[in-house]
Amino acid sequence: MIDVEDLIALVRNYNPRCNADLIRRAYAYGMKMHEGQMRKSGELYFTHPVAVAAILTEQRLDDATIVTALLHDTIEDTRSTYADLTSMFGAEVAELVDGVTKLTNLQLSNTESQQAENFRKLFMAMSRDLRVILVKLADRLHNMRTIRSMNPDKQAQKARETMEIFAPLAGRMGMQWMREELEDLSFKVLNPEARNSILRRFLTLQKESGDVVHKITADILHELEKAQIEADVFGRAKKPYSIWRKMQEKDLAFSRLSDIYGFRVIAGSVADCYRILGVIHQRWRAVPGRFKDYLSQPKNNGYRSIHTTVSGRDGKRVEVQI
Repeated sequence: MIDVEDLIALVRNYNPRCNADLIRRAYAYGMKMHEGQMRKSGELYFTHPVAVAAILTEQRLDDATIVTALLHDTIEDTRSTYADLTSMFGAEVAELVDGVTKLTNLQLSNTESQQAENFRKLFMAMSRDLRVILVKLADRLHNMRTIRSMNPDKQAQKARETMEIFAPLAGRMGMQWMREELEDLSFKVLNPEARNSILRRFLTLQKESGDVVHKITADILHELEKAQIEADVFGRAKKPYSIWRKMQEKDLAFSRLSDIYGFRVIAGSVADCYRILGVIHQRWRAVPGRFKDYLSQPKNNGYRSIHTTVSGRDGKRVEVQI
């Protein structure tokens, strides 16, 4: 478990003027309230709120949200009350913890007739304070990372709920990294055979081709350097669930997928985006029908980039987002 000074150091990395005393008091209070409580894994229960707080530091969230993470289960699982939290940590924190508690108590995977009402409550909570949802998403992410300690039926229920509700919600809020991790953790529970099959194919591909991501990233950077364009390049292999879903949707074999590897080029201006597109298409052959210009026609949510798929190193198709 991360100790309180390490947690404060994580916050200070992005907020040097954070209220360290507030975080220390919340840490001590949460530990005291959860004293004697254990997780299914056998760990002290308080390891969970601390892990949730640590996840939220990765998103550079404010002191009130970090404190809410430390206290998010106190009203539900301990003798602590809304009034206690208000007097000790202020109305803002008490309101946030109360909001997380209400979301936790929603029966999200209940009967279909109740689903619409539950979603309405969920989005009402979002409109009041987005931080409630951020804490709840971090809470679910840590629970999914540690789900193996639950019985199989409970694992399957939580995984379906995560796949249907929490992963899409993270995506809608622009946290694609969290959506992908939640989906993959759920996939691991719901269809381990399919996931293992894709991982085995990845291993085979790596043995045959080496570290493709590193090689193609270096190739793109080299071409940009020659063209005297400054940009950052990030590459990665897609998550197993993302690959499996694409295989199912398009009825394709693994070997025929065009975007097992994805690359993102971050440019300094719109003009540079189009220059980079030209550089990439001069260096590699563009795949017909795999080009989208969201710069000239942005998505409804404001997303702007250029997507293209090219036949990259050794003829492997790769998707590039600029």
